Amino acid sequence: MSKTTFGRSALMLTCALGALASAAVANAQEADSTSLEEIIVTAERRSVNLQDTPVSVGVVAGDQLRAMQAGGDDILALAGRVPGLYAETTTGRIFPRFYIRGLGNIDFYLGASQPVSIIQDEVVLEHVVLKSNPVFDVQQVEVLRGPQGSLFGRNTTAGIIKFDTAKPTQTLQGQAQASYGSYNTTTFDGGIGGPIVADKLAFRVSALYQHRDDWVDNTFRGTSADGTVTPQKDAMGDFDERDLRLQILATPTEELSVLASAHVRQYEGTSTLFHRNGLKKGSNSTDFAERDQVAYDEAANNPQAYDTAGASLKIDYDLGGVKLTSISAYETTDGYSRGDTDGGAAANFPVGGAPNGFGQSQGAVKDLDQISQEIRLASTTDGALKWQVGGFYFDSRDITNFYQRAFFVRTNPNNWVSLENINTSWAVFGQVSYDVTPNLTITAGARQTDDTKKTRLLKSADTATGAVTYTGRRYVKLSDSQPSWDLSALYKVTGDVSVYARVARGFRGPTIQGRSAVFNADFTTADSETILSWEAGFKSQLLNNTLRLNASAFTYKVEDIQLNGNDSNGNGVLFNADKAEAYGMEAEAQWRPIANLTLTAGLSLLHSEIKDKRVYAQVCALNGVVVCTVQNPTIQVGSNVFAQIDGQPLPNAPEYNVDFTARYEHPLANGGALFAATDWNVQGYTNYVLYKTREFYSEGNFEGGLKLGYTAPGGAYEVALFGRNITNEKNLKGVIENYMASVFNEPRIVGVSVSAKLR
Repeated sequence: MSKTTFGRSALMLTCALGALASAAVANAQEADSTSLEEIIVTAERRSVNLQDTPVSVGVVAGDQLRAMQAGGDDILALAGRVPGLYAETTTGRIFPRFYIRGLGNIDFYLGASQPVSIIQDEVVLEHVVLKSNPVFDVQQVEVLRGPQGSLFGRNTTAGIIKFDTAKPTQTLQGQAQASYGSYNTTTFDGGIGGPIVADKLAFRVSALYQHRDDWVDNTFRGTSADGTVTPQKDAMGDFDERDLRLQILATPTEELSVLASAHVRQYEGTSTLFHRNGLKKGSNSTDFAERDQVAYDEAANNPQAYDTAGASLKIDYDLGGVKLTSISAYETTDGYSRGDTDGGAAANFPVGGAPNGFGQSQGAVKDLDQISQEIRLASTTDGALKWQVGGFYFDSRDITNFYQRAFFVRTNPNNWVSLENINTSWAVFGQVSYDVTPNLTITAGARQTDDTKKTRLLKSADTATGAVTYTGRRYVKLSDSQPSWDLSALYKVTGDVSVYARVARGFRGPTIQGRSAVFNADFTTADSETILSWEAGFKSQLLNNTLRLNASAFTYKVEDIQLNGNDSNGNGVLFNADKAEAYGMEAEAQWRPIANLTLTAGLSLLHSEIKDKRVYAQVCALNGVVVCTVQNPTIQVGSNVFAQIDGQPLPNAPEYNVDFTARYEHPLANGGALFAATDWNVQGYTNYVLYKTREFYSEGNFEGGLKLGYTAPGGAYEVALFGRNITNEKNLKGVIENYMASVFNEPRIVGVSVSAKLR
């Protein structure tokens, strides 16, 4: 689709949706369906109706998220279920990567910076492993699209994903969902809480358990240099997730509340499985590899394991018309992930009669410690003027080790590096919102952020005899201070229809890539990137509040965008391109056309382009031979081939996403109901690398879910049969370029689930 055609289509669709909203207001008739519930969000750090928020926000309720995760999925299940949001991983469940409106980071480095920020219970989770912290006993998920730097921190050029868990209450409340399905997939997500001392002290304890058996066979029958036992049936694909959270809420006076929270995580599982030669030159078909079979000669069947813990303390004190809030938090994690990075057995791919393509690596985080402190003062009155000001401090420190193949096959015990990473940041921020008239509200926010990163090489990758061959830098420090700001206006056309416009500037601090030292290559770095984003849209509640229809159109420009390519070792290389530009739209609808039937639909359209004629990315090559079909202009530097990426779309940025859900309930005489529910997602053209090829993309990926069951009177409990990826689609989700290796989605999972609520 051309840029002009795409732009016209997005504009026409947005206008058509706006016309539909206006027509529905003018012609709304009495309807038999039940009104939609109000959705309250905290996108502006205070509770506001979704329809009154001048920000593009996608919302997923806790019950919806639990239904998606019944088959053992983690937070990647959100991908495609919220317009504008995409997520993927090539490093297993401990390293999700998120993209909003096409902006993200494909870097698999453990210290990688991402432009999408994850916020759990008002605590920022910055390190990529912390971003994988499971979400359970969740009340609501909010996806804030576009820069959110004024209120939520520095690395938010794309947006934030905000998870709010169920909190302690002064009444006994709880929920639980358990499921069992294919491959012995078992899940439990639950929480219960209530008063300890009436009106003074309350608690909530929450737990998550997820398990799946190994289901992928290792078919290799040759010799393993590192002792990996092969062949082996059901060798890989398992996971065990165990999580616990305790919250205590103290309200000693009407003015003071103190919420203390602590959580622990224990995870073991299989890292991402690459299928070598899963793609053939000239084709992006997924038919060349079996999802449940690999042939790995090394890496001990791709294990990974992490232990994480954290605690936070939120104190609110009402000073009378003004509330003082303090949020103190600590997070820590350590663990490792190991993988056969060539995706196959070298003996199966000889060159000149010799095995070709040995590869394995392991990344390990040793004792990461993150502390953060936020203090803010906010007005609490209902007057025309609302404001908040605050300050934020962030400190993250870790030791990260990277091990390469020679270490594991015992030919070089020194084939590993150790890096110390320190990231500190502070910021001051403020926001003012003013009701100019009863129908017009203007909001402005600003933040000044200072961000510093330091990486020190503690140990180089030396020879087997201990000789030091590394000649690159051993210490790099990058620092920058930048403003973020936003300005928005929301106008209520009627009580049911609002229009809004917003402009925002965001900032992502400089980044250091130190892992390259394991190949005796110097660190690579990227300077800060900034974004200027414009959006306009409408929010509406129509047909006697049986239809909620929201839509927005946007455009943005990222200056000095941080990108990640590969060098000849397949190692990530950081660099800045001049800019990237994009435009698109998102639309969401929830409709109850008749009693007992609820429909939802979401659509996102995106056109993105990297713009820099001077920047080239190294292409797929093995033993000096280009193995894929490159469709961009190329140049050769030494033995390496580079492709021009000017005009290319951002990687992992689907041109469109469509999602749809439907749920129908048939009432029974006892007050209960039989129900049927389904959900579907279709993903448009998505390029997985920086350059254009005939292999490394997907188009038309889709998945569907189905649920059939019984709901007891009052929704006290539910029993259901479910299926995830019910058509068992084998979708391409990622690639390893030089080995033509493919990464696939999860297989079909069918099972039974039981849920209950205490309220």
